Amino acid sequence: MHTIISSIRAMRAALDAASESAAKMLIAESSNAALLRANRNTAKNTYLWRDPAWTLSEVEHLRPPSSPLHGIPISVKDCFDLAGAPTSCGTRYYRDLHGIAPRDSWLVDQLRSAGAVITGKTHLHPLAYGITGENPDFGDCIQPGNDGALTGGSSSGAAASVLEGSAMAAIGTDTGGSIRVPAALCGLAGYRASLGRGDWRGGAHLAPSFDTMGWLYRDLEDGPLLGSFFDPHLPQLQNQFTSFAVIDENFLTDCEPAVLESYRHCRQELQSLGLTPITADVTWWTEAMEIFAPIQASEAARIHAGHFDHFESSIRQRLEWGASLPAQEVQALRQRHEVFRNRMDTLLAQHHLLLMPAAPVVRLNAGADHSQTRARLLRYTSPVSLAGMPTVTIPYFSSGRPAGGMQLVAAREDDASLLHLSAQLGRLQKTSRPQP
Repeated sequence: MHTIISSIRAMRAALDAASESAAKMLIAESSNAALLRANRNTAKNTYLWRDPAWTLSEVEHLRPPSSPLHGIPISVKDCFDLAGAPTSCGTRYYRDLHGIAPRDSWLVDQLRSAGAVITGKTHLHPLAYGITGENPDFGDCIQPGNDGALTGGSSSGAAASVLEGSAMAAIGTDTGGSIRVPAALCGLAGYRASLGRGDWRGGAHLAPSFDTMGWLYRDLEDGPLLGSFFDPHLPQLQNQFTSFAVIDENFLTDCEPAVLESYRHCRQELQSLGLTPITADVTWWTEAMEIFAPIQASEAARIHAGHFDHFESSIRQRLEWGASLPAQEVQALRQRHEVFRNRMDTLLAQHHLLLMPAAPVVRLNAGADHSQTRARLLRYTSPVSLAGMPTVTIPYFSSGRPAGGMQLVAAREDDASLLHLSAQLGRLQKTSRPQP
């Protein structure tokens, strides 16, 4: 078997340099190898649906290259319809209730049109309404190669598929941190697109005011290519940033030492690219969870009305709480949301970028009590969720293990510049520190 190609850019270069017959052979070999690496975690549950015969049939019928994703193994979070497969949203109940999807979601249709090789539909925290990757129906998602460590969620199987090599990149969603947290815990890059990018037809929302699409992947230099999937007219802008906001370390009092060390490293690396750090006052972020959590619960309750009793207790309780909120209270929260978003817009207009940890911890242990974990992690992710801003998670390592991922945040619709900057950061890191 040939050496595994983990970079999409490297795979693209190999395909572009090959003859038509050699390119077909490389895609077939890559696809077969990816399928053989599926479900390599201890619970063997990276995927909730996969059909290798279907995937290989798709490979046989690929048209000549029409997109940078042509021939690239891609996994899809199991909250998007794929014709001929069930969509579970992380629950047996919805898998059985809705049966087989009659048509592709917009996202899957775009992937297939681009010639991507879809390896299957991945594990997620039930309803995408959680941040640990625990799932009572399909088992908790454990990191391949890191036994006992949860992937984080809700895009749990997405992260696992990239870790195990069954996908070069994975489609995820991020409402309150569901791409950013798995990326940070698993030592992966993660791109959360600006709110509104992509089309949710055939996709299951959790809270439309906050739901975003995105990717998990290994190589930061692949970010600009992947970002163009959600906006094919994404301009190829170079880095135009001159400064970035950092938050006072008084906010970071619950961060583990390794996370703080990675935060300081990322700050130094951005400075080496010519950006100036400016400390920003974010004491007003204390109200972020007061705004985010009830609006999220209210919207989720409307989507899942009539089905609450079929879900595990912590999710059921959040849905019941959301359903109980009076309309005027939700409206008042939406007004506070608008004010918060405007303040975030002002912050990014002043400082161009924002740097902060994606999670205060480097590991979530499987089987531990995580009843307080969601609130602890959302403290770091909900301000950006309220703002609907694009974010790239920058991975860091210590002794080959993840040592904290950093959120690099830009203003809404500034995805292109952010992705190009993250690619520059990736190139810098390859020359300045050993890769895991």
